[in-house]
Amino acid sequence: MTDPSTDPMGIAGSQAIGDIPRRSAARYPDKVALVHRDVRLTYAELDGAIDRFAAAMYRDGLRKGDRLALLSHNCWQYPVVVFAAARIGVVVVPINFMLTAPEVAYILADCRADALVAEDALVPTATLAEATADVTVRLHLSIPLSAPTQPAEDSAWTSISEWSAAPSDPAPETVVADDDLIRIMYTSGTESRPKGAMHTSRSLMWQYMSCIITGGMTADDVEVHSLPLYHCAQLDNFLSTDIFLGATSIIVDRPDPAILLRTIAAEQATKLFCPPTVWISLLRSPDFTPNAMASLRKGYYGASALPAEVLREMTTVLPGLQLWNFYGQTEMASLATALGPEDQTTRGGSAGRPALNVQTRIVDENNEPVAAGTVGEIVHRSPQATVGYLNLPDKTAEAFRCGWFHSGDLGYLDDDGYLWVVDRQKDMIKTGGENVASREVEEVLFGITGVREAAVFAVPHPRWIEAIAAVIVPTPEAGLDENTVVAECRKLLAGYKVPKFVIFADDLPKNPSGKILKRDLRDRYSAIANAGHPTRP
Repeated sequence: MTDPSTDPMGIAGSQAIGDIPRRSAARYPDKVALVHRDVRLTYAELDGAIDRFAAAMYRDGLRKGDRLALLSHNCWQYPVVVFAAARIGVVVVPINFMLTAPEVAYILADCRADALVAEDALVPTATLAEATADVTVRLHLSIPLSAPTQPAEDSAWTSISEWSAAPSDPAPETVVADDDLIRIMYTSGTESRPKGAMHTSRSLMWQYMSCIITGGMTADDVEVHSLPLYHCAQLDNFLSTDIFLGATSIIVDRPDPAILLRTIAAEQATKLFCPPTVWISLLRSPDFTPNAMASLRKGYYGASALPAEVLREMTTVLPGLQLWNFYGQTEMASLATALGPEDQTTRGGSAGRPALNVQTRIVDENNEPVAAGTVGEIVHRSPQATVGYLNLPDKTAEAFRCGWFHSGDLGYLDDDGYLWVVDRQKDMIKTGGENVASREVEEVLFGITGVREAAVFAVPHPRWIEAIAAVIVPTPEAGLDENTVVAECRKLLAGYKVPKFVIFADDLPKNPSGKILKRDLRDRYSAIANAGHPTRP
């Protein structure tokens, strides 16, 4: 077999992740590529920064196949580090900035991190994590986001600004083959430990093509990125595809409604991705007016379907906004199916059809395909799929049994091939022997006047084994009570689907991506059936 690193034809025909900014810079050298706070980089400047970072990495000993853990909030340096590492074949491991030191330590040890890049405010967490992890990190770099001073001279940490600005010879050209490991994305998962989903240039490149074609993306887009870049949705569905196309990316620190509305107006942004919880927060913000978001032409949502009532409101107050529902998961890098603008009103709630490079089917417990309309597990085939879970061959084999990637989600395909996600297997409620999809109950709750947000989940029950609980965030003027909510639910739901517990709260627990943390709710209210709370029979 020909070695791809020495084969001239292979080199000439290659395109790896690290090549993306270079080729966009050749097409649009003077176009604004990245904006974050006071920093504005053209594509030529972005590519130059990536070259300097790659050279500094190589100078300080990082080589193809080494692992670089990245722990930071959103910033312009984030994509520069990601693409610079890819340019010399270093594997990037993004880490959730909300994790505790022991959780970070597990990831550092599991991926055998050689380098650690951390935002200055997170250096203490990173230092403590490394001290308890069974791994030797050779290179420590801090990103100056909040602390104005440089690390102390005796510190093991070097400021990334100083490091990348130092004179250095260019890094030697590194050939990164399609199947070389380039990224490890840790899943949030339902198990006690996260799993490292491994991705190659091949899986990410195919994914970018799926997003661009399926999502109607173009070089003219001006997109605001507010969700965490450690998450594959914001990083790979949107930011990396923007850089691939030569679009303009505005990076903001977090999905705060006031910041988002101000940024959209100031930058005349045309494109935005948010989970439903953030879209709802924008619509409910005291700063919201249709004019504040008038420049938007393309909107994307994921993590869950938009409630029907919210979708109707958005199409009314933002008539110039086209919407896409992106459904997928980390292991699919992450797009699997999409519902386009033409289907939002007629098939609202659907996850759409398989993306360009994805094949999707529904299987039963024996891994056999089922008929249209029959609920089963959603499985996929695609070159976008992870090449496996790091250090977990048994879980990899289980996930890919029978030659399909098993998502763990339940759903069905209708007669026209549209996917309807019923629930995560873990979120399906089995009460009194009957299966209830939490999503179905949530849709009804969102149709009740005065309900701002809602989450439905199972709690242990001495009679029903599992009972349906609902936590509702009401609007300030709602005046809702439990009896009103139950009465409205009974109009549209069978008795066994009506929540037996209704709790009102000021907010719902969410991760930085805006996804509601039902695990936290299940833990918080696990004893509610035995706590004297009124229970309906």
